[in-house]
Amino acid sequence: MAFQKLKSALGLSTEQKALTLTDPEALTLFGAIPTTTGLSVGPGNVMRVPAVACAVSLIAETIGALPVKLYDRNTKDALTDHPAYRLVHDEANEWTSAEELRESLTTDALLHGAGHAQVIRTGNGTPYELHRLEPGKVQQNLEPDGEPFYLVSTDNGQVRMSYRDVLRIEAFGGTSPITLGREVIALALSFESHLGGIFANGGRPSGVIKAQKVMDVDAKKKVASSWFATHGGTKAGGTAILDEGMDYTPLSMTLADTQFAENRLEQIREIARVFRVPPTMLFELSRGTWSNTEEMNRQFYNMTLKPWLTDWAWAYARCLLTPEERAGAYIEAVTDDLLRTDTAARATAFGQYRSMGAMTANEVRAAQNLPPLPGGNKLENPYTTTTTTTTAPADANKEQAA
Repeated sequence: MAFQKLKSALGLSTEQKALTLTDPEALTLFGAIPTTTGLSVGPGNVMRVPAVACAVSLIAETIGALPVKLYDRNTKDALTDHPAYRLVHDEANEWTSAEELRESLTTDALLHGAGHAQVIRTGNGTPYELHRLEPGKVQQNLEPDGEPFYLVSTDNGQVRMSYRDVLRIEAFGGTSPITLGREVIALALSFESHLGGIFANGGRPSGVIKAQKVMDVDAKKKVASSWFATHGGTKAGGTAILDEGMDYTPLSMTLADTQFAENRLEQIREIARVFRVPPTMLFELSRGTWSNTEEMNRQFYNMTLKPWLTDWAWAYARCLLTPEERAGAYIEAVTDDLLRTDTAARATAFGQYRSMGAMTANEVRAAQNLPPLPGGNKLENPYTTTTTTTTAPADANKEQAA
């Protein structure tokens, strides 16, 4: 299968084998994956990394906030009377809005690899509600011909569901970005832990206490214990009183010397690559300017959001529309607000296409998800006018009157 080949290319084994509880691979069953740093990375701890939390919330909240509508393919009118319109535009159920469901399922896909919702139907098969399913309770399987089906764990046991009754939003390859980028995220966690240890005692580096006479081990321990008790933690920065000719020399160490600051920025860039988000969207502005930030906003839509929105459109259509309905209608997210910064450029391009006779007015309106207008299918240049009637010169009129 193509899916198995993709997992193999990503270095994820497709072979099934028995695992023991002491096997490191068994940790993947519980969402904790060991890394070379010794830290386990999973949905429970990755959100502690600010860059990961920012990337996940940015993608999920943006997709949830974009309005989604059902359109007629021919007229481009919104089909507000169709039962699916309410589920994609207004509310998924009585306690969950359509926006909340998209945000939740996208978050599930980013953290677990896929998000699922069950389609609740009326007696005649009409979709009525969408209910989110917990990621750990859904298992996808394939029939011999490749048709997917789902095994869902419920209070009454495991239930088999058709692909038509489970709305599935899947990350690239069915593998979450936090799994693909677990080494990078674990390194970011290690940096945070190490820096926290450095600043544990009031942000002051450690120092050396020098004595003029030789001290045994017990005496050294007593001096160190007394120093930490009187000048550590919240008491750091107080006046120190040393006797017996002792002297305290702090050890100077800056973040620039250890390159911690640059390494932390590089981890943000690596996490941005894992989620395919422009670094400036994660507030890494060291290389950001006014011009390239606007370009990165467009890249965020084209490279990051567009694949997710395409997946959402097909998932909605597969579960909420019959094959006959899909032939005459389609579901699409309205991205006008997201691309508002590029409105001037788009208007200029459409104007040039109209003036050269490459697009009609209705083709431009279709690109904006607007219904056609009467007479809008003519390839005329709207910026030039012609006069069909002519007025006789005044002198000629006078001659004819004479």
